[in-house]
Amino acid sequence: MTRAFLIVMDSVGCGGAPDADRFFNDKTVPDTGANTLAHIAQACAEGRAEEGRSGPLKMPHLDALGLGAAVRASSGDEMPGFDAEPTGLWGAAQEVSVGKDTPTGHWEIAGVPVPWAWGYFPDTHPAFPADITAEICRLAGVDGILGDKHASGTAVLEELGAEHMRSGWPIVYTSVDSVLQIAAHEETFGLERLVKLCEDLAPMVHKLKVGRVIARPFVGNEVDGFQRTVNRRDFAITPPEPTLCDWVGAEGRKVHAIGKIGDIFAHRGIDTLKKGADVDLMEHLINSFDSAEEGDLVFANFVEFDSKFGHRRDLSGYARALEWFDSQLPRVFAKMREGDLVLFTADHGNDPSWVGTDHTRERVPVIGAGLGLQEIGICGFSDIGASVAAHLGLGPRGAGRSFL
Repeated sequence: MTRAFLIVMDSVGCGGAPDADRFFNDKTVPDTGANTLAHIAQACAEGRAEEGRSGPLKMPHLDALGLGAAVRASSGDEMPGFDAEPTGLWGAAQEVSVGKDTPTGHWEIAGVPVPWAWGYFPDTHPAFPADITAEICRLAGVDGILGDKHASGTAVLEELGAEHMRSGWPIVYTSVDSVLQIAAHEETFGLERLVKLCEDLAPMVHKLKVGRVIARPFVGNEVDGFQRTVNRRDFAITPPEPTLCDWVGAEGRKVHAIGKIGDIFAHRGIDTLKKGADVDLMEHLINSFDSAEEGDLVFANFVEFDSKFGHRRDLSGYARALEWFDSQLPRVFAKMREGDLVLFTADHGNDPSWVGTDHTRERVPVIGAGLGLQEIGICGFSDIGASVAAHLGLGPRGAGRSFL
């Protein structure tokens, strides 16, 4: 029996999605040509990503496995400095679900393409139906809400954080994603109160096929500024069919979730959960090689590529995050046992060189360690889950086909 470690580098796409022209940023610009990895590497090589770092993008460990080759195979775009001859499993995956958000990508990776069109809130003010606003007020015990519009999560704190602390009204906002987000101060409003509000509201929002209600706690004050904390909670719609997490559990094995994996899968099929900032998640991942038993799945999501740098269109920050992540991988590889499979992939793109602030429709890299050299070409997202299942000896499952 063997173990599997499935690691999602949130938003680290590699371009080439054949249907990118059907997805848009800034309302009118299609995602055709977006390429998160290639464009970051090109910006670094051209000296356009010099804040807190310098020179060409350096990810030697993933490149040695086949990252540069995967980007070229996916999109035809060049990755300057990524010229290693692959030694691991490498290729790229493309999505069939109609969406480019976190639940969509993760569910399909886990073998369940989304069978419906997601619900969205309009880019108007107010953005939310009166009955939802009334229910938020009732659940929170307040007379009104702030925001009620499409907004950046950091910008809305700058705009409304002080008013929230004065009034006690929660800040409620959405985006181009299928999501309703509620921000509130951990101390003056209360973290537990915020989480309970979002949990109780979620069933009503899910009936509209809106994918997530997210609790966005923050701290700080008007003088020093406001900062979001790591105590975010996502309340997602339950996947419509059993996912990779359920398949593992059905065989008496365990799923160890790291990051927001538990929230994404509505905590179904999850046995243990570790959360925190990405630097904490890396320690949890490394420690999981000691605690995971034969036949177990460790499923991790590193979110800060997306949340801190992709949406903010921060080329330098994204490059720093990629280089930090790659620098930690020797610690990961040193923990591997014979028979372990470690797969690196992503759930969508978020090209920091692109217009707008939304995710970008892209293929994603599929890079593996533990099975030697293997070129897999272009596969489907669901093939990733099917391959993990095959590696764990679970037999054919879900919508995909194993590439192993």
